[in-house]
Amino acid sequence: MPTRLLLLADTHVPKRARALPEEVWRAVDEADVVFHAGDWVEEALLDELEARAARLIGVYGNNDGLRSRLPEVAKVTIDGIRFAMIHETGPATGREARCEAQFPDADVLVFGHSHIPWDTTTPRGLRLLNPGSPTDRRRQPVCTLMTAVADAGTLRDVTLVPVSRPASQR
Repeated sequence: MPTRLLLLADTHVPKRARALPEEVWRAVDEADVVFHAGDWVEEALLDELEARAARLIGVYGNNDGLRSRLPEVAKVTIDGIRFAMIHETGPATGREARCEAQFPDADVLVFGHSHIPWDTTTPRGLRLLNPGSPTDRRRQPVCTLMTAVADAGTLRDVTLVPVSRPASQR
């Protein structure tokens, strides 16, 4: 049975947004597994996501006080796909080679930090995914999240989804 995935990062609640947009919560409700690649900022959002997500996998980011609850790196296998997740991977230049060396046993690496969506595959076949941020677009045209499906060892339907922010949070 395929597994519906939701990839989030850099939510920065309540610093960049008072709360997650409702469309993000709808995506949480629809997902079988939610990944959060760090920069939650406060523990309350972690508590909310743990309570609402069917399954939550998270790591801490550089703006979090959550190191006592979350690892720096998370590794999990879902439907035969070996995932790794970390908040920061360094500069874009040389990212593929660094990540291949750091995560030789992963099929997919989920990361955050830059707020810039990223989807590339290294020469070895490591898929690098950054969902951007659903609350702080920085230099991007819109806020974003990613969805995907893990199905019998294949990651498919990877989709970058634009997220609308309420006018009060723009």
